[in-house]
Amino acid sequence: MLRGPARRRFRGQRVTSPARIAAYRALRAIAAGRADLPSSLAHSRQELTDERDRALAADIVTGTLRWQRNLDFVVQHLAGRPLSRIDDDVQHILRLSAYQVLHLDRVPVSAVVNDAVTLTRRARKTSAAALVNAVLRTLVRQRHRLPLPSRPASAEESAALAYLGVTHSHPEWLVARWLRRYGFDATERWVRFNNDAPRVTLRANTVRTTRDEAAAALARRGVETAPTPRAPDGLVVTAGNPLGAPPDGTFLVQDEASQLVSLAVGAHRGERILDLCASPGGKSVAMAGDTGDTGLLVACDVRPRRIELLRQTVRTSGARSVHVVHVAASGGLPFAPAFDRVLVDAPCSGLGTIRRDPDIRWRRSERDLAVFARDQLALLERAAEVVGPGGRLVYATCSSEPEEDEAVVDAFLARRVDFEPLDLRDDGASPLVPLLDERGRLRTLPFAHGLEAFFAAALVRRGTIRS
Repeated sequence: MLRGPARRRFRGQRVTSPARIAAYRALRAIAAGRADLPSSLAHSRQELTDERDRALAADIVTGTLRWQRNLDFVVQHLAGRPLSRIDDDVQHILRLSAYQVLHLDRVPVSAVVNDAVTLTRRARKTSAAALVNAVLRTLVRQRHRLPLPSRPASAEESAALAYLGVTHSHPEWLVARWLRRYGFDATERWVRFNNDAPRVTLRANTVRTTRDEAAAALARRGVETAPTPRAPDGLVVTAGNPLGAPPDGTFLVQDEASQLVSLAVGAHRGERILDLCASPGGKSVAMAGDTGDTGLLVACDVRPRRIELLRQTVRTSGARSVHVVHVAASGGLPFAPAFDRVLVDAPCSGLGTIRRDPDIRWRRSERDLAVFARDQLALLERAAEVVGPGGRLVYATCSSEPEEDEAVVDAFLARRVDFEPLDLRDDGASPLVPLLDERGRLRTLPFAHGLEAFFAAALVRRGTIRS
């Protein structure tokens, strides 16, 4: 670990690429639990002044996390020892360097190896410098014939799990679940999808503009886009940087699958709508656009920092019907049962967003699912109390796992006879129809739809309020 004078000497040493130094520090912070991926990348951007260095550091960090299990397998093989016998800081250096050798063609491998050795020494791990040099030089020579598990000729489970988990760098418990539910071919398409770097996706702020107008405005700034295939207000960035200028409120960054959730709410003009877990605010702004910025839309969150982000999003959007309210983390909500629509976009494992958040695959365990499900059911119960008679309650997650999705909704309905399921296929011409399951619930699947794994179910409160 770098402290005091050693850290100052490290910073002052220009032999090593600044991008690699920043990537190393970011990976250490993430592994130690001091930062998540977005905050570590934001810190790296502050450290680096050159935009090319910023881009390279971000690529190294996200790519190393994405391919971590694959890289660890290769490193252990070439080092001839288990990873547990390699110092943690040296592991980070070997991983980020191996990622560059294997995945970044534009980076000279000699510079990668030399910087790795220098990083090792400057991190006061001089005794490991020879190991780092030997492992990486061997990797350079053997990078086209790595000893990774190959695609199995049969569906034998252990071989399938090794290939899907090690070669495609996913936790074994997760690919085992997908394999049981969807089969080998679908799971293979899923892990490949997760390992593709996603493009930036935007949603036009329909409070202020249309998708076509937003695309034209971006084109004038040199940003090329294409309409998203399924979300009616989305744009995929194909060239240029839409975030290179201060936000003007005409668009928000939002994944296409996430954009579909607000469509399940089906907001109409003049309605009273509650977005219970609203930050960062993309869905609130989308629903304000669906209502023509009329009626009342209350956007809530429990965390002060998230509330400030939510306020900023709403302010920039120009939506006048949206009112931000900070609510307590537990207890009854400070509202009457008078909302026409309530959205519970519940905190979840995030396992449906592994492509955009590659570190999630390593931060979650199978045991987490029951904990999330318990809290999600309590949150859904809390929200149900403020739905008016005949009102719609929408429960959504960005999880791929049924414990957090169908099981939560079914458990809620078993408790609450005053609610009944709504088949979203009855909404007619909704863009959601091709993405609905046999129960009329939204379920996007990477292998079937080319979208991240999101879930949404709609419920309706019967015509009387229970006492």
